[in-house]
Amino acid sequence: MKILVSNDDGIDSAGIYALVNSLKEIADVTVVAPHKEQSAVGHAITMQTPLRVFEYHRDGKFFGYAIDGTPADCVKIGIRNIMNEFPDLMVSGINHGSNTAVNIIYSGTVSAAREAAIMDVPSMAVSVTSHSVNDFSFAAEIAKKLALEINKRGIPKGTMLNVNVPNLPKSEIAGIQITMQGKSKWDDVYEKRVDPYGRNYYWLTGNLVELDDSIEYDQIAIKNKYVSVTPVHFDLTDYDMYEKMKSWNVDKLL
Repeated sequence: MKILVSNDDGIDSAGIYALVNSLKEIADVTVVAPHKEQSAVGHAITMQTPLRVFEYHRDGKFFGYAIDGTPADCVKIGIRNIMNEFPDLMVSGINHGSNTAVNIIYSGTVSAAREAAIMDVPSMAVSVTSHSVNDFSFAAEIAKKLALEINKRGIPKGTMLNVNVPNLPKSEIAGIQITMQGKSKWDDVYEKRVDPYGRNYYWLTGNLVELDDSIEYDQIAIKNKYVSVTPVHFDLTDYDMYEKMKSWNVDKLL
């Protein structure tokens, strides 16, 4: 099995290192990741500036390729130019911080996997639900086992798996739950502050408002110590609204 690995925390992150070491036990792994952190860039791709590729070494050994672009850039160039063939699987992560509910839209980690899905490559994004993670080994183990399942069973074209792992030791995990994307969202505010020179600036802050109440939803599953696995696709059509709008007679608006 050939696996492409990327992330949004940057090629030097602890999460991607743990992921690669785990996946190398079952596959031939190619790493193509951002040179610097690209958190919350969503599905942005670079169009107006050239992309540069650097060989990256870790502990004196070749680790992978660093790109001065976005996670989606990394997947595109990784498949089209570096691997020169379609991988059997693309894995993004392991991310520092959860990617549940509305965060799926903002996440560079999820977008890397989604870009692979757009290119008809089976993919998954893996996150640990904390920004202060000391041990990625359990999440890396889950990623390896799910990689084998995907390779065995397959997933539909255009679909990816979004995996969120509680920041807990394996002994405290309640189980693995297949989930839906939750409706929880951020109550955002840009806090106004003043720099040492007396100039105003704004800093994004806010709280996550939980709008779900069942472990069938990603955020609640995580809260109840379950690993959350959500199948996600990039078809954003609201099919209920599509049917309702047929009665609008929009063709008569011209």
